[in-house]
Amino acid sequence: MRWSGQQLDSTAPDSLPGLARLNNLVRTVRTPEFAGVTFYEVLAKSALNKVPGSVPGTPYGWTINPYRGCSHACVYCFARPTHAYLDFADAGAFDSEVVVKVNVGEVLGAELRRASWSRTPVALGTNTDPYQRAEGRYRLMPGVLEALAASGTPVSVLTKGTLLRRDLPLLSRIADEVPVDLAMSIAVFDDDLQHAVEPGTPSTAARLATVAAAREAGLPCGVFLMPVLPYLTDTVSHLDRALAAIKAADASFVLWSALHLKPGVREWYLDWLGRAHPEHLPAYRSMYGSGPYAPKAYRQWLSARIRPLIAKHGLVVGSADDATGTVRSRAAGVIPPPPPAPQAVQPALF
Repeated sequence: MRWSGQQLDSTAPDSLPGLARLNNLVRTVRTPEFAGVTFYEVLAKSALNKVPGSVPGTPYGWTINPYRGCSHACVYCFARPTHAYLDFADAGAFDSEVVVKVNVGEVLGAELRRASWSRTPVALGTNTDPYQRAEGRYRLMPGVLEALAASGTPVSVLTKGTLLRRDLPLLSRIADEVPVDLAMSIAVFDDDLQHAVEPGTPSTAARLATVAAAREAGLPCGVFLMPVLPYLTDTVSHLDRALAAIKAADASFVLWSALHLKPGVREWYLDWLGRAHPEHLPAYRSMYGSGPYAPKAYRQWLSARIRPLIAKHGLVVGSADDATGTVRSRAAGVIPPPPPAPQAVQPALF
């Protein structure tokens, strides 16, 4: 790949406004192997992100995002609006303007060596995929995983990237030291639809093979069958085919959820739907007209449809982390109850 000789002044305002102001942009990279994608190499000031629990009483979660933006280009990706903080107004920039935290492993190691670090489980794959194609060049994940293992910090990884297979020997070794939990995101089990909806991702077959490889390496690895796309992947035949394939890959568990379309994603997805499947556009506008989530009645209908199929194939239903929305670490605890309030001191009677 042609990554050298592409230096850029770190304050160049026309290249990346948000990061230029932070003065941490090292260079930009464009290469024919990633046609239409620009990589912005930056020096991160921090690696760990603290995420509040989504359910009252649950602990905070910690995440790491070695990349911001993702060349997978999934039309339904919920993380598209996060590029707005970089002053990208176009939701499509999420696919084509990828920020690379080239020093993330070193920064993470320093953060984890602090005496205050409590070794709380850390999740990767919550916002952007740590094993997207660029990881083949940048190799950020080995340093991240080594830092977590050295500090005794449990790790969970959710990905669509088959580059995970490269790190299975490392993950197997790390699993002897800290809990490691893996999951593969596979939403579509139709090749034509998968290519249309997720044009930058590895094939469904390749991802299933990665699940099988992780299991053969002795690692737990489930499948996130999500999002289920109304009218496109919610038929009995599609779900049955998907669950049969997930079972054949020896997945540790399966999780599912219906598509949700928050602002910034909704417009992008519905624009694609109007071009690819205009016959479903009125139904989607009705379903998602009042909020980002599929109606409760649809979610109940989907659960009633999929649960018997899960039982048919002998699969285990997994659970997601309340704070991060990704793989729940087996080491994840709960916030201990607060100690009882001290009793008032009674005066001595003698």
